[in-house]
Amino acid sequence: MEALIASFGMVAIAEIGDKTQLLSFVLAARFRGQHGRVVLGIFIATIFNHALAATAGDWVAQNVSADITRWTLGAWTLGALFLGFAAWALIPDTLDDETARAPKYGAFLTTLVLFFLAEMGDKTQLATVALGAKYTDIVMVSIGTTCGMMAANVPAVLIGEKLAERFPLSKMRFVAAVLFALFGLLILMRVDFGMALSP
Repeated sequence: MEALIASFGMVAIAEIGDKTQLLSFVLAARFRGQHGRVVLGIFIATIFNHALAATAGDWVAQNVSADITRWTLGAWTLGALFLGFAAWALIPDTLDDETARAPKYGAFLTTLVLFFLAEMGDKTQLATVALGAKYTDIVMVSIGTTCGMMAANVPAVLIGEKLAERFPLSKMRFVAAVLFALFGLLILMRVDFGMALSP
């Protein structure tokens, strides 16, 4: 359950103000009245993308020595990753013209392809790789990160422009950055506290 909860929380926060969330707003506006197809496209694209990412992380954990994994993917790295995401969250994401162009393949297929491609190399995908390596539970990590993505993107699709008017992305990015920094510091403080207690 720890892998599921940690994966959900990390990705749900990471997705706030991210380019894939912006893409959700764009797709909802382009495909008015087809929100169900857009949500389904996001769901399937995320499952495939994050299952691959979690598998990659699990492969690293299985094929790289425990000492190297502990130093590169341990609590220090997880804390630093949160702090890095805090800084990353403050940088506005944009969609390039090619991604934002008017679609021609229908709501589901357009969403599936664009969302899968937009997620490649994104911070939520990198977080999923790290989580897959830390917990070595591909199923729970994939479910957790997918649920986190859906928790952040379904409201973006369903509420769309009204959500953006009430909660500007600049403010959402700032809240996400604060949460990331807080969690990162807590993780690092826990490591320091544990080291201080150890004989």
